[in-house]
Formats: sequence, C-alpha cells, structure tokens
Amino acid sequence: MSAASEQRARRQGERTCAGCGATRAQAELQRFVARGGRLEPGRTEPGRGVYTCRRLACFERALARRAFNRVLKQTVAVDPALARLYPTSQVTRIES
Repeated sequence: MSAASEQRARRQGERTCAGCGATRAQAELQRFVARGGRLEPGRTEPGRGVYTCRRLACFERALARRAFNRVLKQTVAVDPALARLYPTSQVTRIES
C-alpha cells in the first residue's frame, strides 16, 4: 500500500489497537482518552485518543505494556473496572 493510500485509509476511520497492533475500522474499536490523569472511555471526547480491540485480552495487554501512557503521551491511572466494557465469553462446563 502506498503512503498516500495509507493516509486515505486513516482519514476514513482506521485505527491501530494498542494491545495487539491490528489495524481495524474505528467503529470496531474501543476508544479511551485521558481526563484529569485518568483513563476514561470516550468515543466522542475531544483530544488524543488510544484504541483497543473489543477484547479484554487487548485491553490487558495494552495495560501491561504501558501502551495507554505511551500513546496518550502522559501518565494515566487505569481503573481495573474499565474491564467491564469488554464482553466476556461464556465458558460452557462439561460435566462428567
């Protein structure tokens, strides 16, 4: 892909997940912003944002790698309760 076509794709709403590095449509990702030194969800909030896939594993990996701080260019406190934004898969138990 040429540099010009990559720029066009970005303008059309593609973003990179801070956890796994995958490039996806902006609508498929969860956006966060820094507000008062805290990480907050904010699809429509102004300012620099950081995105993760809608998988808990990507959120946890971004947290472990300090990707939120790096992308937002500031230190942010991450509330563990933000994990509730991600759907959990239902694990079915097989009983013997």
